[in-house]
Order: sequence, then structure tokens, then C-alpha cells
Amino acid sequence: MKFKSVVLFILLAMLWSCKPDIENFSPSKGTADFTKYIAIGNSTTAGYADGALYRQGQIYSYPNMLAEQFKKVGGGEFTQPLMLDELGFGGKRILGYVTDCAGNTSLSPILVNGTPNPQNFASIADQGPYNNMGVPGAKSFHLLAQGYGQMNPYFGRFASSASTSIIADALAQQATFFTLWIGNNDVLTYAMAGGESDSITNPVAYGQYMGLILQQLTANGAKGAIANIPDITSLPFFNTIPAYGLALTSQAQVDQLNAAYAPYNAGADQLSVPHISFSLGANPFVIQDNTPPYNLLGGLRQIKQGELLTLYLPQDSLKCAYWGSAKPIPAHYVLDKAEIDAISTAITSYNQTITTLASQFNLALVDLNSKLKGAKTGLVYDGLRFTATFVTGGFFSLDGVHFNPQGNAIVANYFIDAINQQYQAKIPKINITKYPGIVFP
Repeated sequence: MKFKSVVLFILLAMLWSCKPDIENFSPSKGTADFTKYIAIGNSTTAGYADGALYRQGQIYSYPNMLAEQFKKVGGGEFTQPLMLDELGFGGKRILGYVTDCAGNTSLSPILVNGTPNPQNFASIADQGPYNNMGVPGAKSFHLLAQGYGQMNPYFGRFASSASTSIIADALAQQATFFTLWIGNNDVLTYAMAGGESDSITNPVAYGQYMGLILQQLTANGAKGAIANIPDITSLPFFNTIPAYGLALTSQAQVDQLNAAYAPYNAGADQLSVPHISFSLGANPFVIQDNTPPYNLLGGLRQIKQGELLTLYLPQDSLKCAYWGSAKPIPAHYVLDKAEIDAISTAITSYNQTITTLASQFNLALVDLNSKLKGAKTGLVYDGLRFTATFVTGGFFSLDGVHFNPQGNAIVANYFIDAINQQYQAKIPKINITKYPGIVFP
């Protein structure tokens, strides 16, 4: 009996020693000062989601979530250039039922009916300045561009003047702490256009822009956190339509297509390039490719494993207009291997620059490139599983590029982890279950 009592006492002591010391957790700012926090970046920083910048999306932006946590360690108020309604700027999407060209009905993102308040587009500069300086569409060098508000209406609506720059309006606030996440658009706009328009920002130039931006942001002693660039080709936008998505269910279909491409294959033999051929089941789509030697074969070929199709590709054209089989998918819907390699090379270089600058300016480095890799195959956070699957993955919004509220909460927590480590702070983490995911009808 006495032995059992001793064992019970030991077990209770062990359980008590393993109990989280929640009551004794005391939030602390560490060596940082969050009195005046500003966030600088692009659409993700602004709270863009579901294809638009709208009020609720802005409220659920990761900087606004961070600001709420910073208040627990001395942070001040955080203002945002909020839209006046839930339609906002852009083409907002919700989940709804859609009937395709073949008469099949399914749940899919659809544009919201309604007319945005025209005052969404009016200047609200007189109500500023604003702590959230996220500007949809902004690239690294745009932060430094004077008069950028005249080129970008998202900035134009809250820019302090027609001639100012994003960085100038940010510096005027004399922040004590900042977050900076910029560079996604330096490759993303090129990628979303299938590499057919825009261009990738030169990595050397990117480093120069970022160095100048950080030199100015830290000149008054402000501390901050800088995030690196994730692999944008892992976004749902590039991974929802499968490259081998041409399903042939009858031998008649197979024979008809193979016969149609017999002249192509005769030319392919002469140029020693692969045939276009089809079989029962899943087949690679036929795509446009005007590079040599395919330009000598009508500018087309079958897509290769690892190449990507964008979410802009109209599904009805695949189903009923014979795109990808009798007709090639236009090149601006395709990321080929050379384009993917160019994107990857640029991101690698950008991230090396960001790592170097974070060390040089003693900033917290938020390694979102590593953190978000898990989202493609499956990321478990606070007991919930997230993936990059379009609509159902739980991490991204209905545009396949930007995060939903729970995704933003996870990103905000990654910022908090890095800030706590760099500045010996104890900023409480966000409970991501407080925020919604995709809303289903």
C-alpha cells in the first residue's frame, strides 16, 4: 500500500512538472519597441483575398492581426485604408454553383454580383496616415517610385500627395517597428501571365532596391522583421489544372486525334522531337510553343511533366472548345520548364539577398519560403491540417494566390516566432481557430 502511494505521488509530481505554465506567461516586448508599427508590402500585406481588396479581407490581414498582438506588449493603434464595402476593388469571388458548357453543375468560385461603392475609389488621404502600407501590385522598386499613386490606384487612394512614394509616406510616420514583405510580385506577375508578358526583376537590381529601402527604414533606429519569398509555383493558382488532364474515354477519340496529328509527327521525326500521341485515359494537353524547333511544327507540342497551367485557363474551352487536344492551349496559360527555372533562380537570389540584409540590419528574418513549403503536401498547425489544394485546402482564398483569414493567422504567427527570437520578446501567439476559412454555401 505504501509503495502504491509513493508511485502515485511521483506520477502526480511528473504530471504537474509537465503542465504548461500558462498563468506565469508574461508578455514582453524584449528589446523591440512596438509603439508605432507600420507594415510595408504588396497585396498580401494589404489583406487582398478572393480576387479583390475588400473591407473584411483587410480586417483579416496579417499585419492587423500582428498589431493586435503587439498591443499586448506596448503597441499602439493600427490604422488601415479600409474599403467601404465587401465588394471593394477588383473582382471578388465567393463559392457558388456553376453549370458548365456540358451541362454539369458543380461548386466553384464565382464573381459576386453587385456594384462597388464608387467612393471606394476616392482619395482617403485626409484620414491618414495609415499604418498598413500594403499596396496590391507593388514590386520592390515601386516602393521607391515617386508619383506611384498616379500609376497604381490602390496606392493613389491613400497616398499623401500625387508626387509621393510608398517609402516616403512610410518614413513620415517615424515608426519604431516595421514589417517588410516585398518581392513576390517581382516574379508573380510574370508567372501569372505564363511568362508571356511583364518581366522578372533583375536579382542584382532587387538587392539594390532592398538595401536602399532598409537603409531608410532603419535610419532612425527602428527595428523590424523582413520576410523572404516563397516558391510561388507551388500556389494553387499553378497547381489546380493538371498538366495530364486530357481524359480520353473511347478508342474512337484516341484514333481520331492520332490521325489528325500524323502530319505533325512526320515532321517531328525529321527534327528529332517527340511525337504528339494519345492513348486511353489521362493524356498530356497540347500547348502552344513557338520556340525552336516547335516553331517549325506549327508552334505546338504536348505539355511535359513538371510544367504548369494557370488558373486563368477557361475550363469551358478545355471541355467544349477542344483546347488541349484539337487546339493548343495558348502560351499565356502555360509555365514551361524554362520559365519555371527562371522564376526559381530569381527567388533563390532574392532570398539570399534578404538573408544577407536581415543580418546586416539586425532584423528578424521570417523564413516563409521554408515554412510554406509544407502547405503543398500538407501542413499541420494547431492540430489542423492545411494544404495548397484549391478551395478545400484551408490555407488560400478563392483566387488561388492570397491567403484566407486562417492562412493569414498562420503567417502572422510565423512573424511572431521570428520577432520573439530576434528581440527576446514574448509576444503571444494567435489562436488561428478564431478566424474563418473558406465559407461554403
